[in-house]
Amino acid sequence: MNSVVWAQFTKDKRNPIFIILFIAGSILATLVFAGGVYSPTKVAIFSEEDNASEIEKKWIDLLNVDDSFQFVVVEPNEAREDVRDGKLDVAVKVMETDYRLVATSELPTVSYVQQHVDKVFQQEAQLSAIVQSKENENVREELERYMEEAPFQIETQGLESEKVPNYNMSTQLLFAFTFLISMFILGLKVNNVTHDKVSGIWNRMILSPISKTKMYCGYVLYSFLITLFQVVVVLLVFKYLMNYELGDQLWLIILIAAFFIFSMISIAMLITGFVKTPEQFYAIYPSVIPLIPIVSGAYMMPGTITNSALLFIADLFPMSHAMEAIMSVIFYEAGFQDVMMSLLFMLLIGVMAMGLGINLIERRTR
Repeated sequence: MNSVVWAQFTKDKRNPIFIILFIAGSILATLVFAGGVYSPTKVAIFSEEDNASEIEKKWIDLLNVDDSFQFVVVEPNEAREDVRDGKLDVAVKVMETDYRLVATSELPTVSYVQQHVDKVFQQEAQLSAIVQSKENENVREELERYMEEAPFQIETQGLESEKVPNYNMSTQLLFAFTFLISMFILGLKVNNVTHDKVSGIWNRMILSPISKTKMYCGYVLYSFLITLFQVVVVLLVFKYLMNYELGDQLWLIILIAAFFIFSMISIAMLITGFVKTPEQFYAIYPSVIPLIPIVSGAYMMPGTITNSALLFIADLFPMSHAMEAIMSVIFYEAGFQDVMMSLLFMLLIGVMAMGLGINLIERRTR
């Protein structure tokens, strides 16, 4: 078995560009489709009134109450220039009781900023109106104290925990694209079985002291290790360099990914059992694999797919179980016992597919 693993490693050692490109592809796909490095949206504010500094100081404190936005005071000319050059999506011109947005295009960020700014200005207008009607400057402080100790308290609680999770779609897309790329890596590595059979290397190994069981284990083990390496590298990059929300149980996420990789290797082995040449595998496998994340709902919010037939098909593949387990770990702080059923489902799929695949491969060689 060790000789088979070493032989596969030697091939990649001579030409490592294959693995490097796939790792880079995982990172790039997430950056393009999941919104890039996680950071609050920077919004410039400025004022052109006579008492501009006082107005800016007033509104900068009121606007910076949402972690999604970072409002900073800049010079008016600089703000307009940054928006025009595309460095900022939007800037806000603030006045004593009103505001104007400075934007060059209708990006989604513009509407989000407008909603937030409009809400803050409406609240401040209501407070100012109450203060003027009461003719008492202490009314504002009294209202703030009253809201802190209101007679009615509303508490929110999640279905599975007391804490209501803040679901981040970017994190889900990170795993969707990482697993998609990993399926291509492991599939192409498993295809080395067919390649070695066609080239005659398989027959020469059979004549050696190594058993067929160890031969299969060698191919599977190397495919597993190289794919797990890709997943771990991508997760470490996004967790520690790009500040993506991956929770505090990275070891459990990697364990779930390991079960997923084994299960998908088994499916790749099953597809290998239906083909005779590497070219046939290259024609079938890349056509089937991109459909798995779509059917599993990996690119959509949870609960989007409600069709019972699609849900049944999704359960036949390990990706739906892996995504459900990982999202539970990250957003609901699930433990090992909570994801045990998903791990068992992936293990069952892997064992059945591996057994059928090897059986089909052996029948073709007889």
